[in-house]
Amino acid sequence: MKNEKYKKAIANLITKTKNTIKKHKAKIKIISIILLILIILSAIIAIIIYKEKTTQKYVEYNGENLNESKYPGYKELIDKLKENHPNWTFTLFYTRLDFNEVIENEGHKDGTLFPLNLIPDSSEYPEDWKCEIDKDKTFDNGTWLCASDKAIRHQMDPRNLLTEENIFQFKQLSYTEGAHTIDGIKEITNETFLEGDNIAESLLQAGKTANLDPYFIASRLIQEQGRKGTVLSQGYEYDGTIVFNPFNIKATGNSSEEILQNAAQYAYEQGWDTLEKALIGGVEFVKEGYINNGQNTLYLQKFDVVNLDQSLYTHQYMQNLLAPMSEANNMLKIYQASNTVDAPLNFIIPLYENMPEEISEE
Repeated sequence: MKNEKYKKAIANLITKTKNTIKKHKAKIKIISIILLILIILSAIIAIIIYKEKTTQKYVEYNGENLNESKYPGYKELIDKLKENHPNWTFTLFYTRLDFNEVIENEGHKDGTLFPLNLIPDSSEYPEDWKCEIDKDKTFDNGTWLCASDKAIRHQMDPRNLLTEENIFQFKQLSYTEGAHTIDGIKEITNETFLEGDNIAESLLQAGKTANLDPYFIASRLIQEQGRKGTVLSQGYEYDGTIVFNPFNIKATGNSSEEILQNAAQYAYEQGWDTLEKALIGGVEFVKEGYINNGQNTLYLQKFDVVNLDQSLYTHQYMQNLLAPMSEANNMLKIYQASNTVDAPLNFIIPLYENMPEEISEE
């Protein structure tokens, strides 16, 4: 009897439920649609928030729009530079990258053939600037050592570079009308393989045409070739043709001969049979391959933390960890010599997530 009562009660409940659903079917449909819309909107908002947190962006610094608790140590240094150089402007580059992860990716790992960062084999640098994996193993032409994470951390920490001596690592490498002069180029190229009025005028015009800082071009050439130049800037015979490659493009390998042959082959393929052709072609290479890729400072050309091409750490102009510092020093001297250091120059400052409170030690 009890089972019959239960069955009857369950049947009545099912009947009542069906009648209720039938009676309120329109309302239930509307509620379901509203719930579905809310779920979709929530998903869209979540995606927007995620993109906002992960998408790299550039913001002009106005003296107030830098979160000091999230990015410690930046503001005071930038403000001091701005005070000394009122015409300068600063752009905050939110990389959205964790600083420790960046250092880990820039460091040399087991199973990787060539390190991304090298330092000269010299007692001038601390012993702990050699990476532990390779220690005294030499690379490139035999005079370079793998850089340690500590060395990379010091050179990549933007707060170490926000000084009068190093700030030009962050200078935006675009042409600035009135900031670049023939005399400035002649000053830095004096007694170098670039010496001469014709070369100075060519460098200035090449920079203006490509919207590139001609002082950067001159500095890059001296960095790559030395003041006296090498066979790649003086002319090297390859396959019966004298070729030039002053930017050392494609100069890679693990021996001097391999490096030279690769660079000469590239110059030969490009038809760079005069220094002028090589200069023009080299400027275009840098512009197309780096400037247009968002790597428009010395720092960003050395450290690929720009994901415009959806890749990181793979597109770096040189292995020399100290190259941006050396080039920046050359550029600063040119601006000082031409009395244009206080021109309206812009500097792009990378911001990393989870920066340590203390500035990375040498």
